[in-house]
Amino acid sequence: MSIRARGTRLRCRSLMVAASAALMAVSLTPTGAQGAPAQESRTVRESKPVYSYENAVRESVWVDTRLDGDGDGQTDRVAVDVVRPREPAQQGRKIPVIMDASPYYACCGRGNESQRKTYDANGKPVQFPLYYDNYFVPRGYAFVAVDLAGTNRSDGCVDVGGRSDVQSAKAVVDWLNGRARGYTTRTGAERARADWSTGDTGMIGKSYDGTIANGVAATGVEGLKTIVPIGAISSWYDYYFAKGAPLYDSGPEWLSDYVESPEARARCQAVQKRLVDEAPRTGDLTRLWGERDYVPDADRVEASVFVVHGMQDLNVRAKHFGQWWDALARQGVERKIWLSQTGHVDPFDFRRTEWVSTLHRWFDHYLLGYDNGVEREPMADVERAPDQWSTDRVWPPRATQTTSLRPGKGELPGVGTLGLAPARPGATETFADDPLLDETDWAAAVDQPTPAKAGFVTPPLSRDLRLSGSAKATVTVAPSTASAHLSAVLVDVGPDTIRDYAAPGEGIATLAERTCWGASTSGDSSCFKETEARTADVDYTVFSRGWADLGNYASDAKGRPLTPGRPYTITLDLHASDHVVPAGHRLALIVAGTDRDLIDPPATKPTLTLDLARTAARLPVVGGASAYLRAVAGSAETAGPRESRLDGVAEPRPIRPIPGGSTR
Repeated sequence: MSIRARGTRLRCRSLMVAASAALMAVSLTPTGAQGAPAQESRTVRESKPVYSYENAVRESVWVDTRLDGDGDGQTDRVAVDVVRPREPAQQGRKIPVIMDASPYYACCGRGNESQRKTYDANGKPVQFPLYYDNYFVPRGYAFVAVDLAGTNRSDGCVDVGGRSDVQSAKAVVDWLNGRARGYTTRTGAERARADWSTGDTGMIGKSYDGTIANGVAATGVEGLKTIVPIGAISSWYDYYFAKGAPLYDSGPEWLSDYVESPEARARCQAVQKRLVDEAPRTGDLTRLWGERDYVPDADRVEASVFVVHGMQDLNVRAKHFGQWWDALARQGVERKIWLSQTGHVDPFDFRRTEWVSTLHRWFDHYLLGYDNGVEREPMADVERAPDQWSTDRVWPPRATQTTSLRPGKGELPGVGTLGLAPARPGATETFADDPLLDETDWAAAVDQPTPAKAGFVTPPLSRDLRLSGSAKATVTVAPSTASAHLSAVLVDVGPDTIRDYAAPGEGIATLAERTCWGASTSGDSSCFKETEARTADVDYTVFSRGWADLGNYASDAKGRPLTPGRPYTITLDLHASDHVVPAGHRLALIVAGTDRDLIDPPATKPTLTLDLARTAARLPVVGGASAYLRAVAGSAETAGPRESRLDGVAEPRPIRPIPGGSTR
């Protein structure tokens, strides 16, 4: 389908959603307004908490996935815990569903307070983690919490973003729409039907949970109206590798083992073996990784998408939202985005009041059909400074143009210039891979000759320069050994106060005080600890990064040994961001080897010679090259070497490969 045709269809769908507002508003009104005229119902702007949370229906259903992941000869059933207002069904009304499908409900917990599901003595659900149930059930929604296959009370095996994971949630959407079978028990034959549901479903979740939402949307399943992926993965290969360079010292088998139930761990050895055998530590792209890449299937997405991501997320790194967003944009998918300065943090914990209000209106529009204008609001909210936000009608802004900035030779070794003009042929810089150093070491000494990096800096800017979107750095280097890893980072050099994404909390501090978001019961409180921004005063900010194994110079799919002394050219994907380098600051590009605790080191410790004339960073500059020229016009020359190191956030800490679980 062409983008034009798809855009037309989406506009028609939006009109249909708006046109249904009258009917939905009437059907979810608990009093005598059921016969209200359509014209009157169009004035409804938001759902109200008119239903009893205490008396809500709480039940468990096991949905047949039609897969036999554990090879026991029986199709797997996934556990689905449901909480829904009792009154609509009593009055013959159907309601939409908000779903969070997760592997973490038993092993690790959800949210800032690591809440787990709880049950009474009869196995009836008592506590649903997070606030979605407390807030939305009284407003006429059902909340559905799905245990992915192999976790908690579900059959099957965890396959880390593969067919079983995705089908665990897709099957529930099918069940809600009458296309799949549900049962009242895990092994029994008594059927459970979702005759209380409209079938309209919105999926939400942070990290692994949001990743499953991406994966289900990429199937194009009917009935999924919207997804809200928060800090979510778009390609599992890119969670574990960056162009062949391993980001962790373990693969998906470790994560599968970590989240599976003890029973699944015992029966899922064949799946574990496949996760080892078909995800080699060489970083080669295999069929297993292709099955777990949702980006190529963006053309199948029918749901609207509300992306939320921390631009300093070093767990689910910012490349994930960047490539997913760009693919959705090419397909004309209805979408919205929030970008924070935090690390791997939920918006409930960095912008709570505004988040709940926006999410409320988002679900009201896409699941209840209310014409509340949320889809006409600015597409993007971007955090510019702690708790200070700006908006954009379109993101990246339409004036954004790819602009190539090139390194130049400086007066001191490893301290060069950055600008539009290419370096003279033959100009080089040399650095040695030091696996004990990281991006904070390089940036702190950007103005000093150091053996482990090559840094290139613009003059101080005379006006602000904004970069918005994904970037790339193409480098040509000659290694001294048969293996090499590369890093490239973009740095804003200048004093600032930022969220301290490297500290515990990744940019937030948790307070003792609680605020309440919805109704509570004795077993499920709606009150959660408040947070505030945790900040740091810095002399520089690393705001985009990328890595690669130089052995992947010829192919993203397979690495090969290098010939010492021979130059190779490779392009590193720099993570998406939206950053303003203020007037008076400088923009730096640093090229180095191993970024400690963010990628693993290679088998050797090479010295690398960088060909400056064949190296460039292609950056998404708002206003393009002319904006860059205006920003450096009238500037003094680049500042000379400093005798002292610059101050920044703490160095990256080792991260356990658990998207959304306990990661530090």
